[in-house]
Amino acid sequence: MVLFGYTVCTKTKKNFTEKDSQTGKVREPKAATTERFLHDMAKEIITRFTAQELQNFTNNYSIRLGSGGFGTVYQGRFRNGVKIAVKVLNRNPNSKKVEEQFMAEVGTIGRTYNINLVRLYGYCLDQQTSALVYEYMENSSLDKLLFSNETPQIELEKLQEIAIGTAKALAYLHEDCHQRIIHYDIKPGNILLDLNFSANVADFGLAKLCTHVSSLSGYRGTPGYSAPEFLMHNYPITHKCDVYSFGMNTSTDLGDSVDWFPKKAWEEYEKAGLKDLITAEMVERMIMVALWCVQDSPSSRPLMSTVVKMLEGGVEILSPPNPFRYLYEHTGYVAGGTIGTNSYSTTTRTDSSQNENTTSLMREYEIQIASS
Repeated sequence: MVLFGYTVCTKTKKNFTEKDSQTGKVREPKAATTERFLHDMAKEIITRFTAQELQNFTNNYSIRLGSGGFGTVYQGRFRNGVKIAVKVLNRNPNSKKVEEQFMAEVGTIGRTYNINLVRLYGYCLDQQTSALVYEYMENSSLDKLLFSNETPQIELEKLQEIAIGTAKALAYLHEDCHQRIIHYDIKPGNILLDLNFSANVADFGLAKLCTHVSSLSGYRGTPGYSAPEFLMHNYPITHKCDVYSFGMNTSTDLGDSVDWFPKKAWEEYEKAGLKDLITAEMVERMIMVALWCVQDSPSSRPLMSTVVKMLEGGVEILSPPNPFRYLYEHTGYVAGGTIGTNSYSTTTRTDSSQNENTTSLMREYEIQIASS
């Protein structure tokens, strides 16, 4: 079998120990040799492809999978039939410095291996094309699963597995990676699902990389998922912005209503009425974890390794404080309270002017992040 330029023998007639006739040394079983080879191959330096090869792999970019702030993704196949996803990046005309930075960043991404991260096979960089070649995910992205009426229903247990898999990927990027990587754009569209609906985080490292190869140098995140520090400017931007985005797993279409689900979930939780929203203990656990993740103060948000334990039931989830103080304080919708405690008193106002103020601030929050 030919795999990315290597020839792998898949016919193993013997699977027992034998000696080399010339050296007299015991040979490794062939099956073990193949397994070691495949393991070593996973750590090979990623491949640099030409623009012509990418055109051939994608049949001249005939199948478009989607697009985003960083570029457009196309479906393709290697010559051995393995499906791939080719992301062609938005870019300005390059220079030597841009090329060097691109290579350095791709090297960082290429050395980042985790079962819940989309694998990078290779890249292309020439005068016209900057592209990344990833493994293909058969079940598209989580946003289609959550928000599309055309996708099949999925069991709660599988949704929990997806949440845990995503949390593990972020824990690796933040805490276990050889160099800490901040994603900056965690959202359902960047959580891809393989054949078994296992979570694979995509586009990690792209925010930093595309600072040098595109016009998106000020871009950080997606409206509705980005942490409030991007707007408030009272906290430094750290890996805790990814924790916030992880918790903000909901539709970003606010419309003209203040019936925003994350805030509604908090208000129901505060009234001990969370069970009015849900019927499963598993979902209650996930919502409580989300309320901790979206705390307005980054220092109040847990590490992603702690989030994994919370989701898996390994630690007790304490009662979270109000995570949406920054909305209330700007509008007078809620008065009083102490940061970091659960004694946050509320004074609810029902007049229409307060509702309009709250909605306006939320709109402003989205617009400022999108244009930052």
